[in-house]
Amino acid sequence: MIAKTFFGFEETLAKELQLLGAMNVQQGVRMVSFVGDKGFMYKANLALRTALKVLKPIKQFAVYNEANLYKGIQSIDWSEYLGVNQSFVIDATVFSDHFNNSLFVSLKSKDAIVDQFRNKHGKRPNIDKDFPDLRINIHIQKDMCSVSLDSSGASLHHRGYRTATNIAPINEVLAAGMLLMSGWEGRTDFMDPMCGSGTLLTEAAMIACNIPANINRKEFAFERWNDWDADLYDKIEESLLKKVKEFHYTIKGFDKAPSAVMKARDNVRNANLEDYIDIQEANFFDTKKETEGPLHMVFNPPYGERLDINLERFYREIGDTLKQGYPGTEAWFITGNVEALKYVGLRPSRKIKLFNGKLESRFVKYELYEGSKKGKYITK
Repeated sequence: MIAKTFFGFEETLAKELQLLGAMNVQQGVRMVSFVGDKGFMYKANLALRTALKVLKPIKQFAVYNEANLYKGIQSIDWSEYLGVNQSFVIDATVFSDHFNNSLFVSLKSKDAIVDQFRNKHGKRPNIDKDFPDLRINIHIQKDMCSVSLDSSGASLHHRGYRTATNIAPINEVLAAGMLLMSGWEGRTDFMDPMCGSGTLLTEAAMIACNIPANINRKEFAFERWNDWDADLYDKIEESLLKKVKEFHYTIKGFDKAPSAVMKARDNVRNANLEDYIDIQEANFFDTKKETEGPLHMVFNPPYGERLDINLERFYREIGDTLKQGYPGTEAWFITGNVEALKYVGLRPSRKIKLFNGKLESRFVKYELYEGSKKGKYITK
């Protein structure tokens, strides 16, 4: 199988797969391939935090022109996966000199499938872009075409808990990836000082309690497959829920906008995590650390892309607030404005290239020491 992810999270996703028990885990670009059975496919969809899709490849063939493509798609017995009264949709991605249009590839592939059914049964399955019974993924890289079944359906960042969002909400998979990359395991207090609609807080609590990432989702694509095994799925879900654990620290969020605080609280309630997460209306720049011991902070400050702010003053205030008010803190944040980092006035101990949507960003870490530098704490 293949799990797709964002650029920069391949190693994080590979580790997740290994911990879940996947075999033969291999990193690629924006994807990780692995081996597992049907039960593991259910488990991967339910539990992976940094995967966007889980694909099950069914055929690979060389392709140089539209005739090869048509013939290759027709060489698959589609009645194994699809009934004549069911519906399907095709997602195509193309990186090839032979094809320059993914829509053309989708249409040609659709023709091959439809013609096969017409020839055999005299009628054909329909196309349904919104709620298909089968979602087919076609990936052409140079001279190779890979055909896969999409076991996830809607992207796995649709966790099912977020109904309310703000101006620039962070993608749930990006949020979870940042948290895992920052080393967050739920062994200290946690804070998001600019929490927006609460995505980082919710993902942090789910990691801390070992709650499966997609437990609140309404549906996965594999539930419409011909070989769907509801009993097996229930067993997998039950075994994952048995591994949920208690969390004995605090998770706190601030936002200065009352509307954001309300939305964040709604989303936390939807995820059934209100016992773990406390959200307050406050301007981070007026706050100080309230807890003893180490604090893990991860946040997504505005970039100036969609919010009108004075970047120089804003990033300087981030640095000043961290320096003066948050000793003993490991602070991470993501920014799409690399120039603005110089105004923070602190030297980052790590700087990682990520993408927030299409925006190239940096995920940076600042270590704020308790008293002298000698007394610094390091989270292992």
